[in-house]
Amino acid sequence: MAITRSNPPGIYNPGGYSNVVIDGNTVYIAGQVSFDEHGNKVGLGDGRAQAEQIFKNLKVALESAGSSMNHIRKINVFVTHREDIPLYVQERIKAIPPDALPASTLVVCSGLFDTDFRIEVEVIAAIP
Repeated sequence: MAITRSNPPGIYNPGGYSNVVIDGNTVYIAGQVSFDEHGNKVGLGDGRAQAEQIFKNLKVALESAGSSMNHIRKINVFVTHREDIPLYVQERIKAIPPDALPASTLVVCSGLFDTDFRIEVEVIAAIP
């Protein structure tokens, strides 16, 4: 089966990578930060607003691949401000059903590619 790469409408992509890669029944979503679909930064200084936008982006990406938030198998999270962890968790609870909780890694790091971003999330999901 061929590997499919895409940058679906509704998610900003500055270029140089694919937001969505499908290999068989598995979809890999590139790390999402709080860009809106036009490349505007959402929630500057606000971890909750950034997490909310990130989960919107993930939903668009997964649905473009024929998957959903219910089919996430692994989630990797990078946060630059420890105090944002509870805010991120609250938004994750809203976005991912409790009976579909994926394996998860959360790393507190010194920074992301742009200092305005406080959270980045990447996922691997199944395509049912």
